[in-house]
Amino acid sequence: MANFPSSFDKEDLIKCAQGELFGPGNAQLPMPPMLMMDRITDISADGGLHGKGHVVAEFDITPDLWFFECHFPGNPIMPGCLGLDGLWQLTGFNLGWRGMTGQGMALGVGEVKLTGKVTPTRKLLTYKVDFTKVIDRAKIKVALADGVLFADGEQVYEVKNMKVGLAPAE
Repeated sequence: MANFPSSFDKEDLIKCAQGELFGPGNAQLPMPPMLMMDRITDISADGGLHGKGHVVAEFDITPDLWFFECHFPGNPIMPGCLGLDGLWQLTGFNLGWRGMTGQGMALGVGEVKLTGKVTPTRKLLTYKVDFTKVIDRAKIKVALADGVLFADGEQVYEVKNMKVGLAPAE
């Protein structure tokens, strides 16, 4: 929306992290290494399972990613919180993409199920976020969404009732 494309490469995501994509004081992604995706392959305000918008993104897994060295020595896996954060990041990105203003913040999640591991032998993570409700009022901008994370096509995370909001810049 707001004249933005429906896909974004890593360079675009870095511009978002630097506050250049949606403008200063508006939705931003974190910079690497906390940026948990390499590209957004599809985004909408009216698609997805509920017709209220969706985001699909990918993250290339390599054995040298920073978290494998420390979580856990001898048994490296991606921390579950990083996959959840990636889903939150995409939810907030969608709000900025819709043209909503304000700084993004994770507000909660109803349910998280981790059913598989992301190890250094995996190659590709695919995030899918489906919006269930979007509120765009003068003082409140909030999205509720469900999300899944796939590692090489196998579902490894499922979250229900993520909540992300945008607040006026301080």
